[in-house]
Amino acid sequence: MTVHLTGIGTALPEETVGGADIAERSGIPREVVVEKMGIRRKHVCRNGDEQPSDLCVAAAEEALADADCDAENLDAVRYHGSEFKDYVVWSLAADVAERIGATDAYAAESYALCAGAPIAIRETKAQLEADALDRVLLVAASREEDLVDYDDPDTSFTFNFGSGASAMVLERDAPDRALATVRESAALTDGSFSRDVVMPAGGTRHPPSRETVDADMHSLRVPDHESMKERLGDVSLANFLDVADTALDRSGLDRAALDFAAITHMKRSFHAYLCDELGLDEDEQYYLDDYGHVQSVDQALATDEARSRGWLSTGDTVVFLAAGTGYTWAATVLEWRG
Repeated sequence: MTVHLTGIGTALPEETVGGADIAERSGIPREVVVEKMGIRRKHVCRNGDEQPSDLCVAAAEEALADADCDAENLDAVRYHGSEFKDYVVWSLAADVAERIGATDAYAAESYALCAGAPIAIRETKAQLEADALDRVLLVAASREEDLVDYDDPDTSFTFNFGSGASAMVLERDAPDRALATVRESAALTDGSFSRDVVMPAGGTRHPPSRETVDADMHSLRVPDHESMKERLGDVSLANFLDVADTALDRSGLDRAALDFAAITHMKRSFHAYLCDELGLDEDEQYYLDDYGHVQSVDQALATDEARSRGWLSTGDTVVFLAAGTGYTWAATVLEWRG
């Protein structure tokens, strides 16, 4: 039994913010924003018609069309995007299932923050392999740009946050419509980072109130920026390489077999260093400097770009490589067929 990726869709709000705009807002030089942080522009939501659920519906419809699949034939709709969505304590997956007409599908959500895409594929593959399901739609969205405080230099690593959504269709034994065969995965977590990035208010510790709003507790904060930066610098590269190598090894491959990596957006120098370690050439990775970091949507965006440029060929080994605060690193290997 084989699990196939049969469709990919993405959706982005029309409005964009350029590196110069971010520089002006934050007080950081434009050259630093564009060249070091790697943000030429990013998409942002500016009105009520661009909610995470709306973007997910648009991406889902595109992915289903790509897969030549009808929504009523889905067995499940699973959301793996940001927890910051239309409403608090609410199932975006159920809303998407209803709106696209997935009448026979159950809806569920799981979160690994920005590491969500490879982990969601891994979990869904296991369900499909167990013969519990035949066809699953994965959706993700982020509007965490709303949580960015450009006046707080300690959170400058969030200044790349953009908005958008993705969708992927995974099916059991669908070789005639397959874009890729899903191979193996790996993930690891270093929980010592679990409280390094938080939105202080809105949860059970500090329920929302006039006081929390007045104290500006509803934006992302990094309690000890320097400590997090130092500790993350010690382990991040090694952990990215660990999950990539492990996923490849479990797939019977090694770095020499790697043809394309869809990687979480990060500062430009670290992206280049990671790609160099993995032996990736210019057309074997795509740097998301026209999108910024769109949480667990990044991998679909990079793959869409590679696909549209003709960089992917039958038999290519593709890895979805991601990391999310918490801190979790994850990788999933695909064998391209489309």
